[in-house]
Amino acid sequence: MTDTKWEAQVKGLLKAELKKRNVTYGQLVEKLAAIGVVDSEPNIRNKLARGKFTAVFLVQCLEAIGASSLRLSDG
Repeated sequence: MTDTKWEAQVKGLLKAELKKRNVTYGQLVEKLAAIGVVDSEPNIRNKLARGKFTAVFLVQCLEAIGASSLRLSDG
C-alpha cells in the first residue's frame, strides 16, 4: 500500500470513531483541551482533511473521545 493509502486509512479510522460517538470537531477541541492538548478547530479540520498527523495526535484524540480500543479492519 502507498503512503497516501495508509494516510487515507488512518484518517478514515479517526473520522469513523468521531462519527460513532457523534463528536464534532468543535467538541473534539474541547475534549482535547480537557486532557491538556491545545489545538484549534481549523487546525484539527485541516489535519483530518489531509490525513497527515502523528500517531501521538491519533492517540490523544482517541483518549479524548473515550475510545478504549480501535478496530483496524472488519476482516
